[in-house]
Amino acid sequence: MGRAGTALKQALEACGISQNKLAVALGTDRFKVFRWFHGQIDPQAETVAEIVKALNDINPSAAEMFVQLYLGDLVDRSE
Repeated sequence: MGRAGTALKQALEACGISQNKLAVALGTDRFKVFRWFHGQIDPQAETVAEIVKALNDINPSAAEMFVQLYLGDLVDRSE
């Protein structure tokens, strides 16, 4: 499973967000979100930004968790 898919799965499950809800927020096919969620494919870089925006609209905590899980130590918010 790719890093983005793993991060997305953890964030959605932790925040109780369904794959369908994210798909609707993104205006994309539910099957595409399913494939990300299950690590069959990873979203492209542009799509990762769209995922963060959509998650932020649904639940800002989920967006923050996704970014932290996906980027990890690359983003240090303390600076």
